[in-house]
Amino acid sequence: MLDKAIELNGVGNARQLGGYRAGGRRVKDGVLLRTAGLDRMSPETMGALQNRFRVQMVVDLRMSMERAALPDPEIPGAENLHLPVMEAEDMLKDVDPKLAAMYGDPGISRMEMFEAIYAQNIINDQMYIGFLLTERGKAAYRAFFRALLRLEEGRAMLWHCTDGKDRTGCAAMLVLFALGADRETVMRDYLLTNAFNARLLEDVRRKAAPLGFPEDKLNALLVMSGGVDASFMENAIDALEREYGSVRGYLNEALDVGNGEIEALREKLLTD
Repeated sequence: MLDKAIELNGVGNARQLGGYRAGGRRVKDGVLLRTAGLDRMSPETMGALQNRFRVQMVVDLRMSMERAALPDPEIPGAENLHLPVMEAEDMLKDVDPKLAAMYGDPGISRMEMFEAIYAQNIINDQMYIGFLLTERGKAAYRAFFRALLRLEEGRAMLWHCTDGKDRTGCAAMLVLFALGADRETVMRDYLLTNAFNARLLEDVRRKAAPLGFPEDKLNALLVMSGGVDASFMENAIDALEREYGSVRGYLNEALDVGNGEIEALREKLLTD
């Protein structure tokens, strides 16, 4: 089994943070779950989330248009929270109107969409900085931590976006740093997406090979198709350190997560 994987039939990139070392302790198993979209979950998965993991909260970090198109199933006993890190208008406000018109058009192929997105440089290694430093992004991650602080003993939180790697990955990064994990652990967790989606990414590479894409364009295609690039997260962490002195400084100042609350999270989520 892939490292940190949890068996959730119909749910991609499904894994947990349990077992990671954090400040001399380790994250509790089965409590912090991160995944891709939930719209294709099987009845067995629904049962596992309800009964095995006892999920208390499902946090959906997607845009409203994504959520409307593929709504989350209702897991009995779980609270559904919609905390959009960005909205379509944020992403499209400075792009060619023709690209904006493509969104929601079922006649547009994935490759046509990619070509338009690549031409506008929407997928780039500064992308996560926008997630974390815009007012909407800060509001979403602030609410995420407020929810995490409400997590009850013996219950789990699940958070996701569409592919479970970018907006979800930033949330995992913030949680791991809050719990005292080091940068190496954060990056290891982030890059696991490439292992979980290895077959898909290899297929994308194979199909793109005859097109002769330059390296930067191929990397953008891989990111759009389910992969991650270390520079995206490295740049985001560097930006938080420049702006706030550290990721903890960002938690304190931008997200209003005080040192006492960080200690409370560690007591709640870590074990010896």
